Amino acid sequence: MAKHHKTEKTLVEKMLDKAGITYVPYEFPTEEVGDVAQLEVDHLDVPEHRIYKTLVLTGNKTGPVVGVVPLDRHVDYKKLSKVSGNRKVGMVPLKDLVKTTGYEHGANTPIGIHERHKYPIFISQEAENQQQMIVSAGKVGRSVGIDPKVLADFVDARFADIATQD
Repeated sequence: MAKHHKTEKTLVEKMLDKAGITYVPYEFPTEEVGDVAQLEVDHLDVPEHRIYKTLVLTGNKTGPVVGVVPLDRHVDYKKLSKVSGNRKVGMVPLKDLVKTTGYEHGANTPIGIHERHKYPIFISQEAENQQQMIVSAGKVGRSVGIDPKVLADFVDARFADIATQD
């Protein structure tokens, strides 16, 4: 398993504590790729399919919309458009990410984004039947393992068919 951290809790972890939500803290190795930090997927002790990335897109009708999909999958723009009530969606440009979410690339978290902005959040339907999914704790390299149904309830998210493997 990933190393459990003994460092100061992130704001997301403090929010979960305050809400009385059980989670498992994780710390993952990261590497700098250009201007952004990314997980070192070759050095993970947890299957990539249990780790979820939080992607921020913008819809032509709703504005920002959040898709949460496994690390080994991609968000399907057509599927996310349909479930979110948009005709089309596209990724928020990297230069606008912090302004849109408050988080840098690699640290976006559905928990913090919901707390700050209340954007619509959609979680890949495969998470619904898992005992635990791992999402960012709001800091690069820091994550939390949480019951997907508890997470969805906490951030007012919907489970939907939004992921693709290609």
